[in-house]
Amino acid sequence: MTGTMPAVEVLELLKRSGRSLAVAESLTGGLLAAEIVDVPGASAVFRGGIVAYATDLKSTLLGVDPGLLKARGPVDPEVAGQMAAGIRHRMGADVGVSTTGVAGPDPQNGRVPGTVFIAVDVCGRLSRVQALAVPGDRGAVRAATVRAALALLGDVLTGTDADADAGTAEGTGADTGTWEQG
Repeated sequence: MTGTMPAVEVLELLKRSGRSLAVAESLTGGLLAAEIVDVPGASAVFRGGIVAYATDLKSTLLGVDPGLLKARGPVDPEVAGQMAAGIRHRMGADVGVSTTGVAGPDPQNGRVPGTVFIAVDVCGRLSRVQALAVPGDRGAVRAATVRAALALLGDVLTGTDADADAGTAEGTGADTGTWEQG
């Protein structure tokens, strides 16, 4: 991830490329969608989103494999990827982005607070999954996740090399790890 990118810039990139966007959120609980719709004209590219906070909804609403959820739990890079693909498909969008993780204060399924996975699926191809270790309280984890999701979307849409900036994601307050999946 190369840094931060405001929602207005992400939406402009989508508009210029003729692509639409949908979001699947768990730990961010609608904050990412809210950040997007705060931008005037967002409706030109934003199809909508689903907050699938409960684990079973990730399967029933987003199409995440129930066996995967049972084996690994909801905070997992592959779950994030399936959430992004599922929302893209269900909303008829070109780009899907997902957020899943542990905001705290307690661990979940062996994952410590601040563990986050963000995924972006473009036109049916899982483009990237981003792992974050975000310090701070619930609010800080959720806010940093929104910033990181927008930055990852910007990187994917501009073709920026996600591995070029290892370490701390500038402006998000998170330690990161990004890998390509296909």
